[in-house]
Amino acid sequence: MQKAAFNSDPGFCPDCGSILPLLGELGGVCCYGCKRAWGPEVFGDMAISYVLHFNNDDTYTSREKKKSDKSEEEAEGPVVERRCPQCQNDKMSYATLQLRSADEGQTVFYTCTKCKFKETENS
Repeated sequence: MQKAAFNSDPGFCPDCGSILPLLGELGGVCCYGCKRAWGPEVFGDMAISYVLHFNNDDTYTSREKKKSDKSEEEAEGPVVERRCPQCQNDKMSYATLQLRSADEGQTVFYTCTKCKFKETENS
């Protein structure tokens, strides 16, 4: 076993104090800071686990959408009050993307919640 320069918490390099990467396939780890190699004992009895939580289907559905007329089809994003130029519906969903350079505004894509007409706006 290698001698450490000072006492540190599991998951940190005992020599330089840098956070250590996860164990490699061979059970050892090399510190990114001081380049010293350590065995799995540097992690102590620390266990690493991951928990994935999945949302149900209606997590992101707005309350207004749940209460609204069921004849209206599912929106493709957040819904705003904007008149559709094709069917005159007053609700459209939108999505935004940064298509131009960083010093210019974003592009907003609107979709009618009724007829699915699509239009864009450069903001």
